Amino acid sequence: MEQTTSPRDPARQPLRWAVLGAAVAGVVLAFGYVGGWLAPARLTPARIVDALQANGGLHPGYRRNHAKGICVSGYFEGNGAASVYSTAPFFAVGKAPVVGRFALPGGNPYAPDSSVPIRSMALRLTAPDGEQWRTGMNSMPVFPLATPQAFYEQAVASAPDPKTGKPDPGKLKAFVGAHPEMAQFLAWVKGARPSASFATETYYSLNAFYLVDKDGKRQAVRWRMAPQQAGGAGDPAPAGEPDILREDLPRRIAAGPQRWKLLLTLAAPGDPVDDATRSWPADRTTIDAGTLVLDGVAPQDSGPCRDVNYDPTVLPAGIQVSHDPLLAARAAAYADSYLRRTSEEAGIPGAAPLSSEKK
Repeated sequence: MEQTTSPRDPARQPLRWAVLGAAVAGVVLAFGYVGGWLAPARLTPARIVDALQANGGLHPGYRRNHAKGICVSGYFEGNGAASVYSTAPFFAVGKAPVVGRFALPGGNPYAPDSSVPIRSMALRLTAPDGEQWRTGMNSMPVFPLATPQAFYEQAVASAPDPKTGKPDPGKLKAFVGAHPEMAQFLAWVKGARPSASFATETYYSLNAFYLVDKDGKRQAVRWRMAPQQAGGAGDPAPAGEPDILREDLPRRIAAGPQRWKLLLTLAAPGDPVDDATRSWPADRTTIDAGTLVLDGVAPQDSGPCRDVNYDPTVLPAGIQVSHDPLLAARAAAYADSYLRRTSEEAGIPGAAPLSSEKK
């Protein structure tokens, strides 16, 4: 049969260009939506980070949250107890190097250590084949809010009043009243006191994840790092010593490695997996998966943690994210903050000037 049109027939070219143009336009529109360009009212990572920056102040070269911190290093020694639930290499018997960071929440790198009762631990574990597990944990057992939008609104409500330099109590009261999901967190806050040592705190994953075994079976889990050294969170940080945490940790590590047990709590059917504001019952099965050993410490401006983005969604095979909306928001906001501070340190044109003491 005679072919009336060839693949290169000029009559068909406009149709091809139309299809190609539609595809390109679709990609542009998708990026525009994600970036917030086509939906100005939509919550974006940049808006979240802007709100954090407005509260903590602009400190070029620093993280926009958890700005005040210190680097640590060591290793994690898996004991094999969790390997039946997950193929992740870190749960097998063996050691993996760790680069970590302790910090305070907030964007002010000069905040006194007694200003907040929460401390954080972030870790990057690296397997022999290069796989990584990054996790960011905090010293409270639940998160105050369940969604990125609520977190953003809290940041806005907490913004300092230009006249007083402090948050407006009326706005904070109204926000709390509109968010009953904060109840468990507020109950914890009532008895919490700023501790005098990073080394004596328990750190919680807050968000849930899934362990995946060799057959693909998933088990929802939360984890925590439980300290093995003497002392406790009940040892308060003196108000007159603004840097007691940074001074305490090097002394402790000089005296010997600091250790935590990695405890995995397995969810039962019906436990809330995608809501970090709700705790699980205390009788859930808990597995001792191994020991974190920290034996090195360094300033955050020159230590190995300086250039690490502790994105909690960077996971090895054998661990998966849950559908908790906070996880995607954390990853996106951390990336935005990382780009800002590294751009400032690199002196990229148009970036804010770096302070004399970079971090």
